[in-house]
Amino acid sequence: MSALDLAGGAVVASIWRLAAVLLAGLLLVVGTGAGTGWWLAAAARDRMEADLKAELGANAALRASISVQNQAVEAMRRSASQAQARGAAARAAAAAAGRRLDAAQAQLAKARATTCDEAMPYVNQLLKDVK
Repeated sequence: MSALDLAGGAVVASIWRLAAVLLAGLLLVVGTGAGTGWWLAAAARDRMEADLKAELGANAALRASISVQNQAVEAMRRSASQAQARGAAARAAAAAAGRRLDAAQAQLAKARATTCDEAMPYVNQLLKDVK
């Protein structure tokens, strides 16, 4: 072998070594970048999961408060309906009492009394008719 062959072989071997070192460095850089990206993505995912859990909790609280409000509105509707029924019954009772009073007063319209003793039978009859 000649010195030229030895020098050529040394140059080729050096090129291969240099290429291997460059490829190893490139692999290290790419691996580090990929690992860092993976780590950042996992951290972002964890933050988003925590945010989602917080939002789900807020959503559940809002749904519960809406349910409470709906129950309160339904209770108010029932109360209003019952109050309207009581009001209608009270108006009917008042109208009936008014008719009884009018009828009793009409019966006593021509009654004349000058003393208490003369008026008491009329008063008792009026109370009995109104009752």
